[in-house]
Amino acid sequence: MTATTTARTFLAGVPKDPSPELVKSAIRFVAVAATDFSWLSKGDAVFVKPASNSGKPYPATTSPIALAAIIELLKEKGAGRVIVGDMSGIEHVKLTPKGFKGSSRRLMEHSGMARAAVEAGAELHFFEEAGWDAFYEDLPAAGSHWKRGLMMPNILKEVDHIVLMPRCARHVLAGATLGLKAAVGYWRTDTRLEYHRDAATFHEKTAEGNTVKTLLEKQRLVLSAADKILSTFGPDDGYVLEPETGLMMASESVTAHEMVSLAWLLLTRRMLLPRNKDAFRDNSRWLANVANHWVVSKLSQRPIELASEKLIKNDLEAIWDDRVLNRSFQVLGGRPKPALEAVDDTIPADLMKRLEEMTVRPS
Repeated sequence: MTATTTARTFLAGVPKDPSPELVKSAIRFVAVAATDFSWLSKGDAVFVKPASNSGKPYPATTSPIALAAIIELLKEKGAGRVIVGDMSGIEHVKLTPKGFKGSSRRLMEHSGMARAAVEAGAELHFFEEAGWDAFYEDLPAAGSHWKRGLMMPNILKEVDHIVLMPRCARHVLAGATLGLKAAVGYWRTDTRLEYHRDAATFHEKTAEGNTVKTLLEKQRLVLSAADKILSTFGPDDGYVLEPETGLMMASESVTAHEMVSLAWLLLTRRMLLPRNKDAFRDNSRWLANVANHWVVSKLSQRPIELASEKLIKNDLEAIWDDRVLNRSFQVLGGRPKPALEAVDDTIPADLMKRLEEMTVRPS
C-alpha cells in the first residue's frame, strides 16, 4: 500500500537521565508543535489515557513526569476537567459481572502516575471501579475480525476529547506495545477474552480496535516520553535501555506516531541492546503462545472459553514486519508518509536521518 497522506510527528531530544524540568519542557514543545489545540474549548473535559498495565515504573508504564506535563498544558489551554484513567492487565486486575479483584488505582499509585496526575490537577478514574455495567458497545470499522462490538467505558461518553499517552516497549505477545496496543486498556474483560482467544487475528484486531467511533471522533493527540525504552520481553518486565539522546514525540495521527515509536524501539535495540540479552524470553514464539493461553485462562469465566487459537508473535526486524501497523494502514486511512520534524536542535542529525530511513518503505 502506498503512502496516501503526510502525517507529521514532532520530536524533541533530552539527554540521558534528564531532569524533570527538561522532560516537561520537551513534552510541552512537541505537544504544541503537533496541535494548535483549536479543538479544545474553555471548560471541555479531556480524558488522558496512559499505559497503566501494571504498577511497574516507567518505561514499563507511562512516564509520570510526562503525564503531569500534558495535564498542566491542557489546563492552561482551557480544559475544565482532565481525567486520567485505565484498567490494568488481567494478571493484576479482573473485572467480572460479580465484582473485581485487584486495583488499577493501587497500581497507578505504585508507578507514581496517580500522585503526578492529581498534583497536576487531574481526576482519576478506573474502569473496574465503575462496575461491569459501566461500559457500552462501540463498533469497529466494517470488515474487521471482531465478532462483536467492543465494550468501552462509559466515561468516554462524558468527555469531549481524548489524549493518548503510551510508552515505547516490547511486548511478549504483540511484539511491541506502543499507541495502537494501548487501546486494550479500555476494554471490558469479555472483549479482552475475544481478543486473546481468537489469537490468529490478534494483531489485526489490535489495529481494528482503534477504529471504534469514540476514538475516531474524540482522540486528538498521541504523545510519548521515550528517553527510556523497555527493549525486551514486556509488557511489564524486560531490559531497559537509556540512550544518550532520548526522545519525546507527538502526533495527531496514531499511525504516524506508531511508525516513529516502533522505529525508535528497533533502532535503540540495534544500537544498545547487549548481544543475546534476554534472548529466550524476548524471541521465543513458543513462550508467546503459552503466555497467551495463560491469559485466556485468566480472562475466561467458563471452561468452554479456554480453547484458544495459536498466536504467532511478530518477528520485528523492520517496522514493515509489524502486522498491527500494516493492518492500521488498511483501516485507519492508508499508510501515512511520516514527516519527522525536530522542534529544536537537541537531536543529532545522524539520529534523525536513521529514523527517517526506517520510516520510509523501500521501493
